[in-house]
Amino acid sequence: MYLVITRSFPPELGGMQSLVWGLAKKLSENFLIKVFADYHKDHKEFDNKVNFSIERIRGFKLIRKIRKSQLINEYLRENKVKGLIADHWKSLELIETKNKKYCLIHGKEINHPKGSPINKRILKVLNDVERVVANSEYTKNLAINVGVNKDKIIVINPGINPAKKLNKKSLDKVESLLKLKKPRLITVSRFDKRKNHEKIIMALRNLKQKYPNIIYICIGYGNEEENIKRLVSELKLNSQVMFFKEITDDLKNALIAKSNIFVMPSVIYKSSVEGFGIAYVEAAQYGIPSLGGKDGGASDAIDHNRTGLICDGNDLDDIYSSLNKMIENNRYLELGKNAKEYISKFSWENIFKKYSELFN
Repeated sequence: MYLVITRSFPPELGGMQSLVWGLAKKLSENFLIKVFADYHKDHKEFDNKVNFSIERIRGFKLIRKIRKSQLINEYLRENKVKGLIADHWKSLELIETKNKKYCLIHGKEINHPKGSPINKRILKVLNDVERVVANSEYTKNLAINVGVNKDKIIVINPGINPAKKLNKKSLDKVESLLKLKKPRLITVSRFDKRKNHEKIIMALRNLKQKYPNIIYICIGYGNEEENIKRLVSELKLNSQVMFFKEITDDLKNALIAKSNIFVMPSVIYKSSVEGFGIAYVEAAQYGIPSLGGKDGGASDAIDHNRTGLICDGNDLDDIYSSLNKMIENNRYLELGKNAKEYISKFSWENIFKKYSELFN
């Protein structure tokens, strides 16, 4: 039996949630597993549909962490467990066991100055596990730089499930909304500084001169939403930018599929960094190429000059020229075709083979 210990799990939405769900699902097909997850108000309907045990722990963050650890330690004393897989170093911090432990790392949660109190806590946990699973080469190198034992680190990119079948009604709705708007740029992400919406919008102002029918679709929510909308108004780009949030998966997927370029030239903001960027791979499933940033793990998800481009997200000129290169002569069509072929390497069937080798 394996235990999966997670702070991020469906029905909550997000990249981390999708990753842990995909891993738990594949594990359950090969091993007996039990998941210890945080409480979610809509969890009962979701949990009743899975074929493995999920224990939900509720309460305020610190109390929840302590309570979850107590339950896991008690379970370990009373049951035979082969190993533990955690989605975060904090999930293992209070666990008392000599069982094999595996910890996923993603980037920003370990990006703290070497020698700082939190860095010492991170190293105490990560240097005590069997293996540290980094989501990209970037995250692996980041971990080494902050003091994690490099011999413990293995890179396994996040897996993806097959793309959902597109809904014709949603596709027709999107085509009706966009009409003659082209080229079509899209970002699906939280509105925060790291995702770099501001520079995309500033580049859009210049692209508009060359491509008057250009449209930029923003799907998401977050702390920077009002600032981004204010910038759009200041630059008089209201006709070129469309905002969506709290929409159905069918509509979101249709908007992606009907776009031409997925744009997310992420940057490092304070300690926050894009460790991989599952959104690039999800866009590629629909034949959409991506523009990513050089800071972070986008290079693991985007094959530069083949499935998209990598640019300097801090350089507005580089964002503009990269987008222009992808738009000119409809180059995004060739890049998108390559992207759709390339992402087979990220299927859970292929990714889980690496986990199986790790556990065995």
